[in-house]
Amino acid sequence: MRTLWRIIAGLFRWTWRVLNFIREFILNLFLILLILVGVGIWLQVSGSGSSATPVQQGALRVDLTGVIVDKPSVSNKLSKLGRQLLGASSDRLQENSLFDVVDAIRQAKGDKNIKGMVLDLRDFAGGDQPSLQYVGKALREFRDSGKPIYALGDSYSQAQYYLASYASKIYLSPQGTVDLHGFATNGLYYKTLLDKLKVNSHVFRVGTYKSAVEPFLRDDMSQAARDADSRWVGQLWQNYLTTVAGNRQITPDQLFPGAAAVIAGLEAVNGDTAKYALNNKLVDVLDSRAAADQELVKTFGWDKANNDYHSVSIYDYNVKQPTQQDGNIAVVMASGAIMDGEETPGNVGGDTTAAQIRDARLDPKVKAIILRVNSPGGSVTASEAIREELAAAHAAGKPVVVSMGGMAASGGYWISTPADYIIASPSTLTGSIGIFGVINTLENSLDSIGVHTDGVATSPLADVASTKALPTEVQQLMQLTIENGYRNFVGLVAASRHKTPEQIDAIAQGHVWTGSDAKSNGLVDALGDFDDAVKKAGELAKVATPQLTWYQDQPGMFDMLLNQVSASAQTVLPNALKVWLPTPMLDVMSAMKQQPGLLNNLNDPQNRYAFCLNCGEVR
Repeated sequence: MRTLWRIIAGLFRWTWRVLNFIREFILNLFLILLILVGVGIWLQVSGSGSSATPVQQGALRVDLTGVIVDKPSVSNKLSKLGRQLLGASSDRLQENSLFDVVDAIRQAKGDKNIKGMVLDLRDFAGGDQPSLQYVGKALREFRDSGKPIYALGDSYSQAQYYLASYASKIYLSPQGTVDLHGFATNGLYYKTLLDKLKVNSHVFRVGTYKSAVEPFLRDDMSQAARDADSRWVGQLWQNYLTTVAGNRQITPDQLFPGAAAVIAGLEAVNGDTAKYALNNKLVDVLDSRAAADQELVKTFGWDKANNDYHSVSIYDYNVKQPTQQDGNIAVVMASGAIMDGEETPGNVGGDTTAAQIRDARLDPKVKAIILRVNSPGGSVTASEAIREELAAAHAAGKPVVVSMGGMAASGGYWISTPADYIIASPSTLTGSIGIFGVINTLENSLDSIGVHTDGVATSPLADVASTKALPTEVQQLMQLTIENGYRNFVGLVAASRHKTPEQIDAIAQGHVWTGSDAKSNGLVDALGDFDDAVKKAGELAKVATPQLTWYQDQPGMFDMLLNQVSASAQTVLPNALKVWLPTPMLDVMSAMKQQPGLLNNLNDPQNRYAFCLNCGEVR
């Protein structure tokens, strides 16, 4: 018996040692990987890493992957390192800095080694319309310099085709399509779900068009919201058609004659979408990618090392960054939903942004401030913290110019009110001047499963909990503060735009406007882009040569390492998990992502929000 126990104990000790060895081996490998990635990140951030790929008499290959945003959640240097070490670029959700893309194209315009450009947009997922317009402006400058642009595509989405329309020649696969269909918005509505879960949603709002809270109150869109959204969605589509048709030298009706005419045109060519695109001058050449590559080889030469035409990816192109330390124009970014507290990836932190503006205000080298706003709004408390600091900069004599991106709505407009000058794109979504509050209570849900809440309170105002009914006095108090917040919002806008509160109220009420309508209504001063904002800031500050200093929080080494490892993991895990999810569930998850802040960004201490949730993506 003892012998048997010795054998069992020996086997157990041997197995334990093997497991320990495997555990230590894996941990050591992981540690080595972390060290290598950490050193690589340090080299990239410090600028002492490997130099960018050189190009000799070749093309700039604009092979964008993912989306274009004002401010990526992870820096471009970090993303580049992720592609090199961890392969994180395979995710189509990669974010690209709008300003870095434009800077690269503009530098290539004057680069003697860059003889032309190839737009390879197969992995490009899009961006808001003002961002595409700004990139398109740089593409137009490149083409006007005398350098050709070639667009390659097996098929083109609407966003891809928008950029491709700036090309000198557009190639399309004989089996491809140009997917022009128009714009639409779709949101989720939760009233029936909340009723089934027995959740009580207490909603407080001001504004006829403040439809951000409709998902809690309805199962469909109200007519007022439908009419308002139809207006701005229609204007965005007309802006798209006008720009692209102008690039292709055809009329908007030729570009998209309507659904019935498109179907008739396809019937005439037996459903051949590629031939339809060629017949209607949407593309110039129908040919395979291999044949198109042969044409590019003739233009740019053969690269024996890479077995391809001479080119350099926009991700590897060495863009010279000007010295930022002595910049005289500060640029502060407000990109994402506005939340109380510190900045988080993809969101605007009220405390963080206010601190950046304060630093710019106190910097004697800074003569003016540009606030770049691309936000649907958010917390009233956080928005006011940013607005107050911007107003202090204005009072200190430093001109403030607001450059609006894709959205500067609700709280995004609130923080813009102290500006000396506001510039918006014709396709910017702005306005949405209104306030709402939401408090959910679960007393009925808990009652249904036999859980009850009871206690004592010194006043009804103290007796607030998500587990019990909201006292009438608290509801009255909330409505009063929401109405007061709306009056303050209208008053701030009226004072800044030199109008009466009654005039602003007439165009407020939560109504969303495009930049063009906002200009007509006096909510913005001019239509333009970021370049115009820089020019205006220089004029107001009387600076002959504006030099920009970008005020952005730089993540620490550990934060960057953690973010990059997380980004790498996300390129694998979601695809693995999606296998187990039915397609309708994936559609719901996608739709929920289009309503930013609805469920996880509501952290205002007073439960007051200036948020335009219906200013989501259009597809």
